Amino acid sequence: MTGLLFYGAGTLPALAGDADAGKDVFKQECSECHSPREGKNKKGPSLFGIVGRNAGSIGDYNYSDALKNAKWVWTEDKLHWYLSQPAKQANPGTKMKYPGLDNAKQLDDLISYLQSNH
Repeated sequence: MTGLLFYGAGTLPALAGDADAGKDVFKQECSECHSPREGKNKKGPSLFGIVGRNAGSIGDYNYSDALKNAKWVWTEDKLHWYLSQPAKQANPGTKMKYPGLDNAKQLDDLISYLQSNH
């Protein structure tokens, strides 16, 4: 089954990015506020297992009302949309102060890393 990653009961197509390179992007772009480890929240919630998770759903993290009330699942497409623009524009009222990642390769790599981190 080349080109597919297994996630839960289903499969998702493999992304174009490089998960190993994405780990470095995570360290540069995300690690100040987020942890890739399960159950370890920082300024922002843990991003362990984010792909396929409902937005605003980690019970022990105090999300903004904007994210608590977001009715979406973090899919690869939603992460591309959210992370490629300023967070305040993507989800007005959020606490996240991220300016967005405009490098398409780095974004693909980052999302591939997040996809692999479960």
